[in-house]
Amino acid sequence: MNPSETKSPETTSQRWWQRTRRQLGIWAESDFLYAFWRSKITVVAFIWAVILLIAGLLSHWLAPHPIFDASSFDLMDSELPPAWMSEGDPRFWLGSDVQGRDLLSLMLFGLHISLIVGLISVSLSVVFGCLLGVLSGYFGGWLDTLIMRFADAMLSIPTIMFALLLSGVARGIIPKESQEAMAMPIIVVAITLTGWMQYARTIRSLTLLEKRKEYVLASRISGGGHLHIMFAHILPNVTRPIFVLATLHLGLAILTEATLSFLGVGMPPDQPSLGTLINEGNQYLFSGQWWVVLFPAIVLVTLSLAFNILGDWLRDVLNPKLQQGG
Repeated sequence: MNPSETKSPETTSQRWWQRTRRQLGIWAESDFLYAFWRSKITVVAFIWAVILLIAGLLSHWLAPHPIFDASSFDLMDSELPPAWMSEGDPRFWLGSDVQGRDLLSLMLFGLHISLIVGLISVSLSVVFGCLLGVLSGYFGGWLDTLIMRFADAMLSIPTIMFALLLSGVARGIIPKESQEAMAMPIIVVAITLTGWMQYARTIRSLTLLEKRKEYVLASRISGGGHLHIMFAHILPNVTRPIFVLATLHLGLAILTEATLSFLGVGMPPDQPSLGTLINEGNQYLFSGQWWVVLFPAIVLVTLSLAFNILGDWLRDVLNPKLQQGG
């Protein structure tokens, strides 16, 4: 066989992509999807993250057993191991806890709460950080100094310590009967106030570069106001790194919520999150209930790992310098 006729896998994949990208319309200008499919670990992380997102957000429909109705579970079903073990029950695929509740249903509802806390806190951090960052970079002067020094001060406070302090203050102010209902807002506020600084610093540095470019000067000469220039011209052109930061931050926010719940200052026991499940299972770990700790911990670790992998991949793909260097 003629060596020139031999097609290497790389050449075949490139030719397939060249044929496919012509049919993708808007994607024809970039190799974003091609780079995605070439990274097998990124594809696996993306699929796993999507599965957990769907399972968590649709937990009320996907959970095989209700967990908030006390009449739906029986203490006779407590401490059952997973269904594939000799003493397991087919009704409880991953076993049951000390109260006889289905662990799979608990994990789905716990994942729901952890995802809601993470998504809300990251969204608020993005909005708050981008707003302060573009204001700081655009106007400069005393406003820039004030915002950046405040950001530096917040960066020196660990998230867990700040959340513990905020939780203690809230418990002293909020009536006792309302403390459980305010548990989630307190966690969201704590994660938001300790997570917006990276967005603000990134947007500020990019705004300092963008505001000197010709299109901004042209908009200013044509009579564009400050708000119009900041939010219609500058901000849309500096948001690319935000996708990377938000993806990484989401995994960290979920871990933070789980840590706080594990320490007993997060979600209350009647609103199980992944952290409360691990905390509950840890109390009975030495009595043999390893499944109550192991399965929620696997979900928590793999979910955070998936977001970290996606964030690292986005950073590599969206950074032109790294692309040129490769």
